[in-house]
Amino acid sequence: MSAQIATEQVDFEFELGEREIAFELHEELYPLDAIYGTSYGFIDRCFVFLARPGDRRVRVRLRTREPAAPAVLEELAGEFANELLNQALRHRISESTLSIRDYYMARAFHAGEARSSTIEALLSELDQEELAAEPLEVPVPWEKTGA
Repeated sequence: MSAQIATEQVDFEFELGEREIAFELHEELYPLDAIYGTSYGFIDRCFVFLARPGDRRVRVRLRTREPAAPAVLEELAGEFANELLNQALRHRISESTLSIRDYYMARAFHAGEARSSTIEALLSELDQEELAAEPLEVPVPWEKTGA
């Protein structure tokens, strides 16, 4: 019995220009937050321009600060695509763990309120002790003892 593996090659389509490379992304594959996160990570290396050419599509244009060879531009786009996958995965994990994070935050704030009320009770108890009439029992040298 032999198994056949179906392979499909998907090309990363882009437009190459002088000092820039452009491509379109679909929000069905990459959430807008992932596109923004990736774009932000590239703003120190190149100029990043985003546009909306159609419904749920984002056009990304990366323009280098200095003249660059086509191979450098393609590498830049490849790095962008890899970081885009990273950001998309982070976004997906963030969405799937949202209820857990909300639960822990609620527990942390609830525990904080309990600690706060305990601290206030202890401070109140100390205030009551200080206000109670107790002799200071401080020896005064000019008082006569045994008189």
